[in-house]
Amino acid sequence: MDIIIKHATIDDIPAIHRITMEAFERYALNLGLPNQVHALKDTYETIKADLEKKIVLVAWVGDEAVGTIRCEALPPGNVGYISRFGVLPDASNMGVGRALLKAMEKEAVERGLTLLTLHTASKMAPLVQFYYKMGYYIHSTTTDRGYIRAYFCKELIYDSDLRISL
Repeated sequence: MDIIIKHATIDDIPAIHRITMEAFERYALNLGLPNQVHALKDTYETIKADLEKKIVLVAWVGDEAVGTIRCEALPPGNVGYISRFGVLPDASNMGVGRALLKAMEKEAVERGLTLLTLHTASKMAPLVQFYYKMGYYIHSTTTDRGYIRAYFCKELIYDSDLRISL
């Protein structure tokens, strides 16, 4: 199975919306808080706005979009914040998430970012373990969304290990 990572275009908005809704509905269900996950409020318009200001990548297996990730450079410009990172439930545990995250790390390095950050629910052990395996660590936690979210960070150092072939 080949996973192809591409930069998103306007034509990808319906697929990005579908992936976001399916992935974050599962996240909300597992969290037990269906009304508190902001990603479920995404619309085609919010995705279009993100395409204009963020790095947005889409993972493809064959002719199906199966995962997506977004990253915004934060002021002063060397920190990237990852959001809306999701994989279709049927494509979980196939390496799609790893491929998307590695591709985003490569993009970040190419754009001069030195730190990537993201939030995830701290009680979601599989997600926490995934981020640790990918080299991220918990910086702090917050309850600003009504549940405990871990704030993960990864320092990016350009070396041959970040040259990824997808």
